[in-house]
Amino acid sequence: MGENDHSKWDKKHMDPEFELPEYPIPILEDIIDSLPDGRALDVATGTGRNAIYLADNGYTVDAVDVSDVGLREAQEKAKNTGVSVNWIQADVIEYPLSDNSYSVITMSYFTALEMIPKLKDALEPGGYLIIELHLRTTDEIDYGPDDQKKRLRASDLLHACLDLTILHYSAHRRRSKDDTDKQNAVCTIVARNTHGDTQSYPLWTDWSVSSNS
Repeated sequence: MGENDHSKWDKKHMDPEFELPEYPIPILEDIIDSLPDGRALDVATGTGRNAIYLADNGYTVDAVDVSDVGLREAQEKAKNTGVSVNWIQADVIEYPLSDNSYSVITMSYFTALEMIPKLKDALEPGGYLIIELHLRTTDEIDYGPDDQKKRLRASDLLHACLDLTILHYSAHRRRSKDDTDKQNAVCTIVARNTHGDTQSYPLWTDWSVSSNS
């Protein structure tokens, strides 16, 4: 990233027309009770929606983002929610992560597949990687970058995580929780740092993980 990206994202966050969702990745809400306890990392946290949700559910959370402006907004939201998060202003591509450190890692709307090997290494054994990113599409959509190169091709995210245990993958359009007339095209993955043909699987009782997330 570098200074140019720092300035770019600060300007975005200062633009009154630039808005990020207030709610976390929907599937994170669906499966939170099935996830292991411990430390969590939110990559490119923006204004902190995933980080605050994880902290509110008992995790010790590190949240990294390049934008000072976004992090100040996130800090204020965390204060209003009554939770504590370790906010880290840094280039997430270059920021060092310790191996085997996190039980949950989230990343949303930061299209940087080159980050995924680093995130895998940072997962504890049995840790969960939960990612949601913009998809390239021929549909008319209302959210996300106009430049298709800043969106993923079909199955890019899936292929990048195939050395983990894939517990959920979907590619779909979704209506916004904030405005039911607006839609986005996203891919969502839940992958666990486990390997082998025979293993235990979490019980998910909320069917929305396959229909609405």
